[in-house]
Amino acid sequence: MARTKRPSTTADLIRSLAVILIPLVIITILFTNLPDDHPVKEVAWQPVLTTARKQAPFPVLAPTNLPSGWRATRVTWVEQGDPYLNGQPSPRNLWQLGFLTPDDVFIDLNQGDARLPELIDEQTRQGAADGESSIGDQTWQRMLSEDGRTRSLVLVDPKSTAIISADLPYEALEAYASTLSTG
Repeated sequence: MARTKRPSTTADLIRSLAVILIPLVIITILFTNLPDDHPVKEVAWQPVLTTARKQAPFPVLAPTNLPSGWRATRVTWVEQGDPYLNGQPSPRNLWQLGFLTPDDVFIDLNQGDARLPELIDEQTRQGAADGESSIGDQTWQRMLSEDGRTRSLVLVDPKSTAIISADLPYEALEAYASTLSTG
């Protein structure tokens, strides 16, 4: 016995659309009206800088006169041998300072005085040499990560090595480097 198919009605069409659209509307409402669940936490970096400059065996770099809108989000000073990552002793005296630019791009400054090839590889994401930048009377080595995303400037002097890294053009890194001073 063959079944006869009844013709679709407008009510059937409305029920079908409701089955599809109602869950989509609920999902959209739930996920587009969420509060910012990861607000930027700013840190007070100047007190840590003061400590680092007192304790470091090298002149500690820090920015002066940054444009408005820059927000410090990371600051670390650790002396060689003190607990650092995973509670392990730090292999070097290490100064780290990270900012979010007004465009929410993270720019990082790292400065250390021992096991420098490891520090450079870590902070430049195993970057390869990519030329030089002259900033004031200093020559910084340009480095580019393997994926071409992260650019770094590396300044080596007899007492320490400083590394600036960000997913920004070299010109932006150079502008940041030009704000750095030791006191």
